[in-house]
Amino acid sequence: MPGSAPAAETVAISPARRAAYLVVLVALPPLALAAGVAVAWGRGIGPRDAVIALAMYVISIYGIGVGYHRLFTHRSFKCRRPLRIGLALAGGLAVEGPVSLWAAEHRRHHKYADRPGDPHSPWAYGETARGLARGLLHAQAGWFFTARRRSDRRHWAPDLLADPDVRRLDAAYPAVVALSFLLPAAAGGLWSWSWAGMWTALFWGGLVRYAVVHHVTWSVNSLAHAFGDRDFRTRDRSTNLPLVAYLTLGEGWHNWHHADPTSARHGVLKGHLDPSARLIRLFEQAGWAYDVRWPDPSRVAARRASAEPSEPSEPSEPSEPSGVP
Repeated sequence: MPGSAPAAETVAISPARRAAYLVVLVALPPLALAAGVAVAWGRGIGPRDAVIALAMYVISIYGIGVGYHRLFTHRSFKCRRPLRIGLALAGGLAVEGPVSLWAAEHRRHHKYADRPGDPHSPWAYGETARGLARGLLHAQAGWFFTARRRSDRRHWAPDLLADPDVRRLDAAYPAVVALSFLLPAAAGGLWSWSWAGMWTALFWGGLVRYAVVHHVTWSVNSLAHAFGDRDFRTRDRSTNLPLVAYLTLGEGWHNWHHADPTSARHGVLKGHLDPSARLIRLFEQAGWAYDVRWPDPSRVAARRASAEPSEPSEPSEPSEPSGVP
């Protein structure tokens, strides 16, 4: 999009790393989806592979939404160390990058949302039909092609870089990626006690699941900044989009998230189901999570009724928590 973030906030991508991004994050997901369609057309997916793929999908989505997003990026709650590590590992299984880099990109997105400097706004190429079509492709995956610089973790995520557990998890990220595909393969092989079961589970629970997870979560960047309801006034174009919310287990209630980024619950209106917030609530009830930043009903009402656009809150400066989901 026109303009960019200051150079101090970004870091150049080496050619080798850029090539890896393009292969893993851009080329392989559509190829896996195309292969899945072709296989399903011929024989369909069996119950065993469907169960394994669904389990891996739910773990990956919760890992990104509850772990990478609400816990590490926005500090919507605190939790015990084993749960913190577990959520980071679950987020890594989605194969969307190490947690510190994911958080850095998302924090930059919030500061510059739908303005110059936003890594992936669908409005990057203007408001014409052609510009929006191009912008949606850019927001969905194209920004990996065009980005010559990524968000500097030292600028955007110094708190995470100072965390020894996060540093170890970042270093171990390649192993976590391998685990993302080995887990469904092992489950399929042991369940069926056959090589064929291992290979089909690797295909459906590994490759196809990872491709679906990528495009479902990326649709928050694209569709949930272009279509849907804007129930709360913000200075960006974030929306509440039910289909995206259902597929992402609550992340698609994106308008309230931009109005109050540190809120542990994104679906704050009647009928806005937010399974990710419910999971955090269960963690809290079990004593595993604490200092949860539940939305204050009066704050929700004030943001909705405000006549003036409100500034998006900085993700590194959370508001005071109160209330429950």
